[in-house]
Amino acid sequence: MLNISHHRVNDQIRPQDYKSMKVLESREPGKVFLRLLGAFSLMSLGIMFLPWTQNINARGKVTTLKLDQRPQTIHSIIAGRIETWYVKEGDFVETGDTILYLTEIKDDYFDPQLLNRTQAQIQAKQQSVGSYEQKVAALANQIQALRTNQGLKLEQATNKLRQAQLKVTSDSIDLIAYQLNFQTAQTQFKRQEKLYADGLTSLTKLENQGLKQQKAQAEMISGENKLLSSRNGLINARVELNSIKAKFQDDIAKAQSNRYTALSDQYDAEATVNKLENQYQNYQVRTSFYYVTAPQRGFITQAIQSGLGETIKEGEPLVSIMPATYDLAVEMYVEPIDLPLLEKGQPIRIQFDGWPAIVFSGWPNTSYGTYGGKVFAIDNFISPNGKYRIMVAEDPNDHPWPEALRVGAGTNCMVLLKDVMIWYELWRQINGFPPDFYKLTAPETPLSK
Repeated sequence: MLNISHHRVNDQIRPQDYKSMKVLESREPGKVFLRLLGAFSLMSLGIMFLPWTQNINARGKVTTLKLDQRPQTIHSIIAGRIETWYVKEGDFVETGDTILYLTEIKDDYFDPQLLNRTQAQIQAKQQSVGSYEQKVAALANQIQALRTNQGLKLEQATNKLRQAQLKVTSDSIDLIAYQLNFQTAQTQFKRQEKLYADGLTSLTKLENQGLKQQKAQAEMISGENKLLSSRNGLINARVELNSIKAKFQDDIAKAQSNRYTALSDQYDAEATVNKLENQYQNYQVRTSFYYVTAPQRGFITQAIQSGLGETIKEGEPLVSIMPATYDLAVEMYVEPIDLPLLEKGQPIRIQFDGWPAIVFSGWPNTSYGTYGGKVFAIDNFISPNGKYRIMVAEDPNDHPWPEALRVGAGTNCMVLLKDVMIWYELWRQINGFPPDFYKLTAPETPLSK
Protein backbone atom coordinates (compact mmCIF):
# COMPACT_ATOMS: atom_id res chain seq x y z
CA MET A 1 0.00 0.00 0.00
CA LEU A 2 2.78 2.43 0.91
CA ASN A 3 4.99 1.15 -1.96
CA ILE A 4 7.98 0.52 0.31
CA SER A 5 8.31 -3.23 -0.07
CA HIS A 6 10.79 -4.85 -2.44
CA HIS A 7 8.29 -7.60 -3.23
CA ARG A 8 5.76 -5.91 -5.48
CA VAL A 9 2.64 -7.45 -6.95
CA ASN A 10 1.90 -4.85 -9.61
CA ASP A 11 3.40 -7.04 -12.28
CA GLN A 12 1.58 -10.12 -11.10
CA ILE A 13 -2.02 -8.72 -11.09
CA ARG A 14 -3.95 -7.51 -14.11
CA PRO A 15 -6.52 -4.80 -13.18
CA GLN A 16 -8.53 -5.56 -16.29
CA ASP A 17 -9.40 -8.96 -14.89
CA TYR A 18 -11.23 -7.45 -11.88
CA LYS A 19 -14.46 -5.40 -12.11
CA SER A 20 -13.86 -3.48 -8.92
CA MET A 21 -10.46 -2.37 -10.14
CA LYS A 22 -12.02 -1.13 -13.34
CA VAL A 23 -14.56 0.91 -11.40
CA LEU A 24 -11.92 2.44 -9.14
CA GLU A 25 -9.69 3.42 -11.98
CA SER A 26 -12.52 5.02 -13.95
CA ARG A 27 -13.56 8.73 -13.29
CA GLU A 28 -17.33 8.17 -13.17
CA PRO A 29 -17.71 7.98 -9.29
CA GLY A 30 -15.87 11.25 -8.88
CA LYS A 31 -18.13 12.99 -11.33
CA VAL A 32 -21.24 11.74 -9.51
CA PHE A 33 -19.90 12.92 -6.16
CA LEU A 34 -19.15 16.33 -7.54
CA ARG A 35 -22.61 16.58 -9.00
CA LEU A 36 -24.20 15.57 -5.69
CA LEU A 37 -22.02 18.01 -3.80
CA GLY A 38 -22.97 20.81 -6.16
CA ALA A 39 -26.66 19.99 -5.93
CA PHE A 40 -26.46 19.89 -2.15
CA SER A 41 -24.64 23.21 -2.10
CA LEU A 42 -27.26 24.82 -4.31
CA MET A 43 -30.03 23.38 -2.17
CA SER A 44 -28.35 24.61 1.00
CA LEU A 45 -27.92 28.03 -0.53
CA GLY A 46 -31.57 28.10 -1.48
CA ILE A 47 -32.62 27.02 2.01
CA MET A 48 -30.60 29.89 3.44
CA PHE A 49 -33.07 32.32 1.82
CA LEU A 50 -36.19 30.59 3.14
CA PRO A 51 -38.21 32.52 5.79
CA TRP A 52 -37.65 31.58 9.40
CA THR A 53 -39.76 32.61 12.38
CA GLN A 54 -37.64 33.59 15.35
CA ASN A 55 -38.89 32.05 18.57
CA ILE A 56 -38.19 31.49 22.24
CA ASN A 57 -38.60 28.00 23.64
CA ALA A 58 -39.75 27.61 27.22
CA ARG A 59 -41.07 24.81 29.35
CA GLY A 60 -44.30 25.21 31.28
CA LYS A 61 -47.29 23.47 32.75
CA VAL A 62 -51.04 23.61 32.45
CA THR A 63 -52.90 25.64 35.07
CA THR A 64 -56.19 27.56 35.23
CA LEU A 65 -57.02 31.06 34.10
CA LYS A 66 -58.78 32.14 37.31
CA LEU A 67 -57.53 31.68 40.85
CA ASP A 68 -60.77 30.16 42.14
CA GLN A 69 -60.59 27.43 39.46
CA ARG A 70 -57.30 25.93 40.59
CA PRO A 71 -56.96 22.82 42.78
CA GLN A 72 -57.29 23.70 46.43
CA THR A 73 -57.19 22.10 49.83
CA ILE A 74 -60.05 22.27 52.31
CA HIS A 75 -58.86 23.13 55.83
CA SER A 76 -60.38 22.70 59.24
CA ILE A 77 -61.25 26.04 60.79
CA ILE A 78 -61.36 24.61 64.33
CA ALA A 79 -59.49 21.88 66.15
CA GLY A 80 -61.48 18.72 66.45
CA ARG A 81 -61.74 14.97 66.20
CA ILE A 82 -62.78 13.20 62.98
CA GLU A 83 -66.09 11.50 63.68
CA THR A 84 -67.65 10.63 60.30
CA TRP A 85 -66.60 10.72 56.64
CA TYR A 86 -69.30 11.36 54.02
CA VAL A 87 -67.16 11.22 50.84
CA LYS A 88 -64.36 9.21 49.33
CA GLU A 89 -61.65 10.03 46.83
CA GLY A 90 -63.00 10.63 43.34
CA ASP A 91 -66.51 11.66 44.49
CA PHE A 92 -68.21 14.63 42.88
CA VAL A 93 -69.56 17.18 45.37
CA GLU A 94 -71.79 20.21 45.01
CA THR A 95 -71.32 23.48 46.82
CA GLY A 96 -72.24 23.02 50.48
CA ASP A 97 -72.12 19.19 50.48
CA THR A 98 -70.87 17.72 53.76
CA ILE A 99 -67.42 16.15 53.54
CA LEU A 100 -66.86 15.08 57.15
CA TYR A 101 -68.10 15.70 60.69
CA LEU A 102 -65.90 16.79 63.60
CA THR A 103 -66.45 16.63 67.34
CA GLU A 104 -65.08 18.98 69.99
CA ILE A 105 -61.76 18.38 71.76
CA LYS A 106 -61.46 21.59 73.82
CA ASP A 107 -62.89 21.52 77.34
CA ASP A 108 -64.21 25.08 76.95
CA TYR A 109 -66.90 23.78 74.59
CA PHE A 110 -67.72 20.37 76.07
CA ASP A 111 -71.01 21.52 77.63
CA PRO A 112 -73.87 20.31 75.39
CA GLN A 113 -76.10 23.11 76.80
CA LEU A 114 -73.49 25.80 76.16
CA LEU A 115 -75.69 27.84 73.84
CA ASN A 116 -78.73 27.64 76.15
CA ARG A 117 -76.73 28.62 79.23
CA THR A 118 -75.10 31.51 77.41
CA GLN A 119 -78.53 32.68 76.21
CA ALA A 120 -79.81 32.56 79.81
CA GLN A 121 -76.87 34.70 80.95
CA ILE A 122 -77.64 37.20 78.21
CA GLN A 123 -81.29 37.45 79.30
CA ALA A 124 -80.30 37.94 82.97
CA LYS A 125 -77.88 40.70 82.08
CA GLN A 126 -80.47 42.33 79.82
CA GLN A 127 -82.89 42.45 82.77
CA SER A 128 -80.12 43.97 84.87
CA VAL A 129 -79.65 46.62 82.19
CA GLY A 130 -83.40 47.34 82.32
CA SER A 131 -83.24 47.75 86.11
CA TYR A 132 -80.37 50.19 85.85
CA GLU A 133 -82.25 52.14 83.19
CA GLN A 134 -85.24 52.47 85.53
CA LYS A 135 -82.96 53.55 88.37
CA VAL A 136 -81.34 56.16 86.15
CA ALA A 137 -84.78 57.45 85.11
CA ALA A 138 -85.92 57.61 88.76
CA LEU A 139 -82.83 59.54 89.78
CA ALA A 140 -83.34 61.90 86.84
CA ASN A 141 -86.90 62.54 88.05
CA GLN A 142 -85.60 63.09 91.58
CA ILE A 143 -83.05 65.61 90.33
CA GLN A 144 -85.77 67.42 88.38
CA ALA A 145 -87.99 67.53 91.49
CA LEU A 146 -85.13 68.86 93.59
CA ARG A 147 -84.43 71.59 91.07
CA THR A 148 -88.13 72.54 90.98
CA ASN A 149 -88.32 72.63 94.78
CA GLN A 150 -85.07 74.57 94.85
CA GLY A 151 -86.56 77.21 92.61
CA LEU A 152 -89.67 77.55 94.79
CA LYS A 153 -87.67 77.67 98.02
CA LEU A 154 -85.27 80.21 96.59
CA GLU A 155 -88.17 82.33 95.41
CA GLN A 156 -89.73 82.15 98.89
CA ALA A 157 -86.44 83.01 100.58
CA THR A 158 -85.88 85.84 98.13
CA ASN A 159 -89.31 87.26 98.99
CA LYS A 160 -88.48 87.09 102.69
CA LEU A 161 -85.19 88.82 102.03
CA ARG A 162 -86.99 91.54 100.13
CA GLN A 163 -89.51 91.95 102.96
CA ALA A 164 -86.66 92.21 105.46
CA GLN A 165 -84.97 94.85 103.30
CA LEU A 166 -88.19 96.85 103.07
CA LYS A 167 -88.76 96.54 106.83
CA VAL A 168 -85.24 97.85 107.50
CA THR A 169 -85.95 100.77 105.20
CA SER A 170 -89.28 101.47 106.93
CA ASP A 171 -87.76 101.25 110.39
CA SER A 172 -84.92 103.52 109.30
CA ILE A 173 -87.43 106.14 108.20
CA ASP A 174 -89.36 105.78 111.46
CA LEU A 175 -86.14 106.18 113.46
CA ILE A 176 -85.31 109.38 111.62
CA ALA A 177 -88.83 110.68 112.40
CA TYR A 178 -88.39 109.73 116.08
CA GLN A 179 -85.04 111.46 116.20
CA LEU A 180 -86.54 114.62 114.71
CA ASN A 181 -89.40 114.52 117.22
CA PHE A 182 -86.90 114.08 120.03
CA GLN A 183 -84.82 117.00 118.85
CA THR A 184 -87.95 119.16 118.57
CA ALA A 185 -89.14 118.15 122.09
CA GLN A 186 -85.69 118.81 123.48
CA THR A 187 -85.56 122.27 121.90
CA GLN A 188 -89.06 123.13 123.24
CA PHE A 189 -88.08 121.90 126.71
CA LYS A 190 -85.05 124.15 126.78
CA ARG A 191 -87.18 127.07 125.61
CA GLN A 192 -89.74 126.38 128.44
CA GLU A 193 -86.91 126.20 130.95
CA LYS A 194 -85.68 129.62 129.87
CA LEU A 195 -89.20 131.04 129.97
CA TYR A 196 -89.76 129.52 133.41
CA ALA A 197 -86.53 131.03 134.66
CA ASP A 198 -87.64 134.39 133.35
CA GLY A 199 -91.07 133.87 135.03
CA LEU A 200 -92.89 133.93 131.76
CA THR A 201 -94.41 130.45 131.98
CA SER A 202 -95.74 128.16 134.65
CA LEU A 203 -94.15 125.13 136.17
CA THR A 204 -96.92 122.94 134.83
CA LYS A 205 -96.10 123.77 131.22
CA LEU A 206 -92.47 123.12 131.95
CA GLU A 207 -93.26 119.71 133.42
CA ASN A 208 -95.58 118.84 130.50
CA GLN A 209 -92.87 119.73 128.03
CA GLY A 210 -90.45 117.54 129.98
CA LEU A 211 -92.87 114.64 129.71
CA LYS A 212 -93.13 115.18 125.93
CA GLN A 213 -89.35 115.18 125.68
CA GLN A 214 -89.05 111.88 127.54
CA LYS A 215 -91.84 110.35 125.44
CA ALA A 216 -90.07 111.40 122.20
CA GLN A 217 -86.83 109.95 123.54
CA ALA A 218 -88.54 106.68 124.39
CA GLU A 219 -90.07 106.50 120.91
CA MET A 220 -86.63 107.18 119.39
CA ILE A 221 -85.04 104.37 121.39
CA SER A 222 -87.90 102.03 120.49
CA GLY A 223 -87.52 102.93 116.77
CA GLU A 224 -83.79 102.30 116.97
CA ASN A 225 -84.47 98.93 118.59
CA LYS A 226 -86.94 98.04 115.84
CA LEU A 227 -84.38 99.02 113.22
CA LEU A 228 -81.75 96.76 114.75
CA SER A 229 -84.30 93.94 114.91
CA SER A 230 -85.18 94.48 111.24
CA ARG A 231 -81.49 94.39 110.30
CA ASN A 232 -81.13 91.11 112.17
CA GLY A 233 -84.11 89.80 110.21
CA LEU A 234 -82.45 90.87 106.97
CA ILE A 235 -79.28 89.01 107.93
CA ASN A 236 -81.34 85.95 108.86
CA ALA A 237 -83.12 86.09 105.50
CA ARG A 238 -79.78 86.19 103.70
CA VAL A 239 -78.48 83.29 105.78
CA GLU A 240 -81.63 81.31 105.06
CA LEU A 241 -81.29 81.99 101.31
CA ASN A 242 -77.68 80.80 101.28
CA SER A 243 -78.64 77.79 103.39
CA ILE A 244 -81.37 76.82 100.91
CA LYS A 245 -78.93 77.12 98.00
CA ALA A 246 -76.30 75.01 99.76
CA LYS A 247 -78.81 72.38 100.86
CA PHE A 248 -80.34 71.89 97.42
CA GLN A 249 -76.96 71.94 95.70
CA ASP A 250 -75.81 69.19 98.04
CA ASP A 251 -78.98 67.15 97.45
CA ILE A 252 -78.78 67.59 93.67
CA ALA A 253 -75.08 66.72 93.61
CA LYS A 254 -75.75 63.58 95.64
CA ALA A 255 -78.60 62.57 93.31
CA GLN A 256 -76.43 63.22 90.26
CA SER A 257 -73.65 61.15 91.78
CA ASN A 258 -76.09 58.29 92.32
CA ARG A 259 -77.34 58.71 88.75
CA TYR A 260 -73.82 58.57 87.31
CA THR A 261 -73.11 55.49 89.40
CA ALA A 262 -76.27 53.88 88.04
CA LEU A 263 -75.27 54.88 84.50
CA SER A 264 -71.83 53.35 85.02
CA ASP A 265 -73.42 50.13 86.24
CA GLN A 266 -75.79 50.23 83.27
CA TYR A 267 -72.92 50.63 80.80
CA ASP A 268 -71.01 47.80 82.49
CA ALA A 269 -74.08 45.60 82.20
CA GLU A 270 -74.53 46.54 78.55
CA ALA A 271 -70.86 45.76 77.88
CA THR A 272 -71.34 42.40 79.56
CA VAL A 273 -74.43 41.78 77.41
CA ASN A 274 -72.47 42.61 74.24
CA LYS A 275 -69.64 40.36 75.34
CA LEU A 276 -72.03 37.50 76.07
CA GLU A 277 -73.81 38.03 72.75
CA ASN A 278 -70.43 37.94 71.01
CA GLN A 279 -69.60 34.70 72.80
CA TYR A 280 -73.00 33.29 71.88
CA GLN A 281 -72.46 34.11 68.21
CA ASN A 282 -68.96 32.62 68.35
CA TYR A 283 -70.33 29.45 69.92
CA GLN A 284 -73.12 29.30 67.34
CA VAL A 285 -70.73 29.79 64.43
CA ARG A 286 -68.30 27.28 65.91
CA THR A 287 -71.00 24.62 65.99
CA SER A 288 -71.51 25.13 62.25
CA PHE A 289 -67.81 24.36 61.72
CA TYR A 290 -68.31 20.84 63.01
CA TYR A 291 -69.53 19.99 59.50
CA VAL A 292 -66.81 20.57 56.90
CA THR A 293 -68.51 21.40 53.59
CA ALA A 294 -67.36 21.79 49.99
CA PRO A 295 -66.70 25.43 49.00
CA GLN A 296 -67.55 24.78 45.31
CA ARG A 297 -68.50 22.12 42.79
CA GLY A 298 -65.69 19.70 42.10
CA PHE A 299 -64.08 16.31 42.59
CA ILE A 300 -62.43 15.03 45.76
CA THR A 301 -58.93 14.20 44.54
CA GLN A 302 -57.04 13.26 47.69
CA ALA A 303 -57.82 12.69 51.36
CA ILE A 304 -54.95 14.27 53.28
CA GLN A 305 -56.38 13.11 56.63
CA SER A 306 -57.88 9.65 56.96
CA GLY A 307 -59.42 7.33 59.50
CA LEU A 308 -61.75 7.97 62.42
CA GLY A 309 -60.92 9.39 65.81
CA GLU A 310 -57.88 11.34 64.61
CA THR A 311 -57.44 14.80 66.08
CA ILE A 312 -56.58 17.75 63.88
CA LYS A 313 -55.48 21.31 64.58
CA GLU A 314 -56.89 24.62 63.39
CA GLY A 315 -56.10 25.30 59.75
CA GLU A 316 -54.88 21.77 59.07
CA PRO A 317 -55.64 20.50 55.52
CA LEU A 318 -58.20 17.73 55.25
CA VAL A 319 -58.86 16.98 51.57
CA SER A 320 -57.97 18.44 48.19
CA ILE A 321 -60.64 19.32 45.65
CA MET A 322 -60.50 20.06 41.93
CA PRO A 323 -63.19 22.43 40.61
CA ALA A 324 -65.56 20.90 38.08
CA THR A 325 -65.49 23.84 35.68
CA TYR A 326 -62.33 25.70 34.79
CA ASP A 327 -60.66 27.69 32.02
CA LEU A 328 -57.26 26.26 31.18
CA ALA A 329 -54.11 28.32 30.80
CA VAL A 330 -50.40 27.63 30.48
CA GLU A 331 -47.83 28.83 32.96
CA MET A 332 -44.37 29.09 31.41
CA TYR A 333 -41.06 30.58 32.53
CA VAL A 334 -38.65 32.57 30.35
CA GLU A 335 -35.14 33.84 30.90
CA PRO A 336 -34.72 37.49 32.00
CA ILE A 337 -32.93 38.26 28.73
CA ASP A 338 -36.05 37.25 26.78
CA LEU A 339 -38.52 39.22 28.89
CA PRO A 340 -38.31 42.47 26.82
CA LEU A 341 -39.37 40.47 23.75
CA LEU A 342 -42.77 39.59 25.25
CA GLU A 343 -45.97 41.59 25.41
CA LYS A 344 -49.62 40.92 26.09
CA GLY A 345 -51.53 39.41 23.19
CA GLN A 346 -48.40 37.89 21.62
CA PRO A 347 -49.06 34.53 19.83
CA ILE A 348 -47.69 31.34 21.37
CA ARG A 349 -47.50 27.80 19.96
CA ILE A 350 -47.89 25.09 22.59
CA GLN A 351 -47.03 21.40 22.54
CA PHE A 352 -48.78 19.46 25.33
CA ASP A 353 -47.14 16.42 26.91
CA GLY A 354 -49.00 13.28 25.89
CA TRP A 355 -50.24 14.67 22.57
CA PRO A 356 -48.07 13.65 19.58
CA ALA A 357 -46.65 16.52 17.61
CA ILE A 358 -44.19 17.21 14.82
CA VAL A 359 -42.66 20.58 15.57
CA PHE A 360 -40.64 22.87 13.31
CA SER A 361 -39.86 25.79 15.56
CA GLY A 362 -38.98 28.10 12.68
CA TRP A 363 -41.97 27.08 10.57
CA PRO A 364 -44.98 27.11 12.92
CA ASN A 365 -47.41 26.80 10.01
CA THR A 366 -45.96 23.44 9.04
CA SER A 367 -45.89 22.06 12.58
CA TYR A 368 -48.38 19.36 13.48
CA GLY A 369 -49.97 18.78 16.90
CA THR A 370 -49.34 22.25 18.34
CA TYR A 371 -52.03 24.56 19.71
CA GLY A 372 -52.39 28.30 19.72
CA GLY A 373 -52.28 30.62 22.70
CA LYS A 374 -51.90 34.29 23.57
CA VAL A 375 -49.98 36.00 26.38
CA PHE A 376 -52.42 37.58 28.83
CA ALA A 377 -50.24 38.21 31.91
CA ILE A 378 -46.55 38.86 32.59
CA ASP A 379 -45.10 38.88 36.11
CA ASN A 380 -43.36 42.05 37.20
CA PHE A 381 -41.06 40.24 39.62
CA ILE A 382 -38.76 37.31 39.18
CA SER A 383 -39.68 33.82 40.38
CA PRO A 384 -37.57 31.77 42.82
CA ASN A 385 -36.19 29.76 39.88
CA GLY A 386 -34.55 32.89 38.45
CA LYS A 387 -37.02 33.24 35.57
CA TYR A 388 -40.12 35.31 34.84
CA ARG A 389 -43.53 33.69 34.77
CA ILE A 390 -45.74 34.17 31.71
CA MET A 391 -49.43 33.22 31.67
CA VAL A 392 -50.84 32.07 28.33
CA ALA A 393 -54.55 31.75 27.54
CA GLU A 394 -56.20 29.79 24.76
CA ASP A 395 -56.35 31.54 21.40
CA PRO A 396 -60.05 31.76 20.46
CA ASN A 397 -59.18 32.07 16.76
CA ASP A 398 -57.23 28.78 16.73
CA HIS A 399 -58.50 25.22 17.07
CA PRO A 400 -59.51 24.45 20.69
CA TRP A 401 -57.23 22.77 23.17
CA PRO A 402 -57.77 19.04 23.90
CA GLU A 403 -60.76 18.27 26.10
CA ALA A 404 -58.82 15.58 27.98
CA LEU A 405 -56.16 18.07 29.03
CA ARG A 406 -55.73 18.28 32.80
CA VAL A 407 -54.18 20.76 35.19
CA GLY A 408 -50.51 20.04 35.87
CA ALA A 409 -49.63 18.60 32.45
CA GLY A 410 -46.27 19.66 31.02
CA THR A 411 -45.93 21.86 27.96
CA ASN A 412 -43.28 23.04 25.54
CA CYS A 413 -44.04 26.59 24.44
CA MET A 414 -42.70 28.56 21.52
CA VAL A 415 -43.00 32.33 21.59
CA LEU A 416 -43.24 33.51 17.97
CA LEU A 417 -41.24 36.63 17.11
CA LYS A 418 -40.12 38.22 13.83
CA ASP A 419 -39.88 36.47 10.44
CA VAL A 420 -36.29 36.51 9.07
CA MET A 421 -34.15 34.58 6.58
CA ILE A 422 -32.48 31.37 7.71
CA TRP A 423 -29.00 32.75 6.92
CA TYR A 424 -29.68 35.70 9.20
CA GLU A 425 -30.89 33.41 11.99
CA LEU A 426 -27.75 31.25 11.69
CA TRP A 427 -25.57 34.35 11.74
CA ARG A 428 -27.41 35.62 14.81
CA GLN A 429 -27.09 32.30 16.62
CA ILE A 430 -23.38 32.02 15.83
CA ASN A 431 -22.69 35.55 17.12
CA GLY A 432 -25.00 35.20 20.11
CA PHE A 433 -27.17 38.20 19.24
CA PRO A 434 -30.70 38.44 20.68
CA PRO A 435 -33.71 38.00 18.37
CA ASP A 436 -35.04 41.06 16.58
CA PHE A 437 -37.76 42.83 18.52
CA TYR A 438 -37.60 46.33 17.10
CA LYS A 439 -40.86 47.92 15.97
CA LEU A 440 -41.37 50.39 13.21
CA THR A 441 -42.77 53.70 14.39
CA ALA A 442 -44.26 56.50 12.37
CA PRO A 443 -41.76 59.31 11.66
CA GLU A 444 -42.17 62.34 13.78
CA THR A 445 -43.59 65.36 12.01
CA PRO A 446 -41.67 68.59 12.58
CA LEU A 447 -43.42 71.21 14.59
CA SER A 448 -44.72 74.10 12.61
CA LYS A 449 -43.14 77.37 13.48
